[in-house]
Amino acid sequence: MMTSLKFLACAFALATVSAVASPAAPPGRAAINRAVAADWTIGPIIRGRNYSRGMPLRPTPRRGGGWQVDLPQAPNSIHYVTFRHGSLLGKRRIVMRYRIEADPGVRIVPRTAPASPSMITLYIQQRGDDWSARGPYEAYRWFANFATHSPITPGDHVLIAPLTGNWTAVQLSSAQTNPSGFRSALANADEVGFVLGGGDGLGHGVFATGRARLIVTSFRIE
Repeated sequence: MMTSLKFLACAFALATVSAVASPAAPPGRAAINRAVAADWTIGPIIRGRNYSRGMPLRPTPRRGGGWQVDLPQAPNSIHYVTFRHGSLLGKRRIVMRYRIEADPGVRIVPRTAPASPSMITLYIQQRGDDWSARGPYEAYRWFANFATHSPITPGDHVLIAPLTGNWTAVQLSSAQTNPSGFRSALANADEVGFVLGGGDGLGHGVFATGRARLIVTSFRIE
């Protein structure tokens, strides 16, 4: 359903530091800070199943702006966190500022491989994705693996992903090897946000070993 092991290996080499498909949202709304809790969905929801087990559908708004979500503990997990944007034509980059708060000694770990480093990665999904990752749908979900934070640790962080960067699709495609597929995804974008995972997939989910919280203070598409 999500990223392959081969894709994840590529992500580690390059890293430094969704909801059901639906009609496109009106363009132009996301030039401002989109860290508004009501806009976001914790998922993905595929054929009626929410893969973020034990999580609320929406984050919790914070007084003064931004939103937060308490990270789950096993056996629950959080995978995709997205909002509906519409076309990304004319946009230059995505910038996300966030903070992780956690009790002393608490780790955030991949659901499928708790001994591996956790990862948080910016994400784009093209309208009409069937989640099969087969044929043309292999190039409907794109990950800014070059803008990955791994492992996920307490503190203030920023992810910056130029839309001219070498984004990577579900299996083997990249913006360099499949430029037409990436251009199509930008032109027909629907969901934008980030995914959490590690181990065998960027979006395969994470959980915390104790009390921990993810706070998004700013999410801009410029």
